[in-house]
Amino acid sequence: MSHEHPLLSRLGATVRALRAGKRWSRRDLADRAGISERFLADVESGTANPSILRLDALATALGVSLATLLAAAPAPPRHVALLGLRGAGKSSVGAVLAGRLARAFVELDERVESATGLELGEIFQVHGEAYYREAERTALAENLAGPASVLAVGGGIVTDPESFAMLKGGARTVWLRARPEDHWTRVIAQGDTRPMADNERAFADLRRILAEREPLYRQADLVVDTSGCAVDDVVATVERQLADTVGTGG
Repeated sequence: MSHEHPLLSRLGATVRALRAGKRWSRRDLADRAGISERFLADVESGTANPSILRLDALATALGVSLATLLAAAPAPPRHVALLGLRGAGKSSVGAVLAGRLARAFVELDERVESATGLELGEIFQVHGEAYYREAERTALAENLAGPASVLAVGGGIVTDPESFAMLKGGARTVWLRARPEDHWTRVIAQGDTRPMADNERAFADLRRILAEREPLYRQADLVVDTSGCAVDDVVATVERQLADTVGTGG
C-alpha cells in the first residue's frame, strides 16, 4: 500500500539529500542498509512507510543517528520553489523574491550545467533526457540540503515523480501560471525556443504541453497568475500568500 503524507515526503527528501551529499547511488545506499533498491526508491519518493528497524538501518548507513534522521524529516520547508513552463517568469520573479526574503536565488538548470560541464542543449543531444533527469535529481537534492533559497526549476520537473515528490517535501512550491500566449511571447523575447526549435507546430505544442502538465502544476502549494502582471506585483502576491499560509520556513 502506498502512502502520501507530508511527513513521509519530507523523510524521503531527507534520505535523498543525505545520500546525495555522500555521492552515493541508490544502489550504494540500499546495499549498505541491507534493503532493496526498490524499497529505497519508495522511501525517497515518499510512498513507503518504513519500519523503525529499516529507518535505523538507513540512519546507520548514512552515518547519522535515528533521532537525527527523524528530527530532520518534520522540519518545515526552508526553500521556495517556482514552477512553470519557460516564460512563466521564474527567473525574473525568483531573483526579486530572493532579495525580498534575503535568500540566495538558484536556477536549478544552471546547477545541472555546472555539475555536468555541459549546456542543457548538449546534455539532451549527447546523453538524452534520462541522463538530464538524473543530474537534475542530484542537483535538487544537494540544493534542498543546503541553505534556504528561492529555487527556479525546469518546466518538466513535475513529470519526474521522484524529483517532484522530493521538491514538494523540501520546498514551498509556487506555480507561476500564465496563458500560452504569454509563455510564447516571453520565450521568443528571450531568443529561446528550445525544445520546440524547427517545429512549425511550436505554439500548438506549447499549448499541448501546458495542458498536459496543468494537473501536475496544480499540485503546488500556491498558484499565482503572472499574465498581464508586472514582476513586482507578482512578487508581492507570492510573498503575501507565503505569509498567509504557513510562513516561508525561515
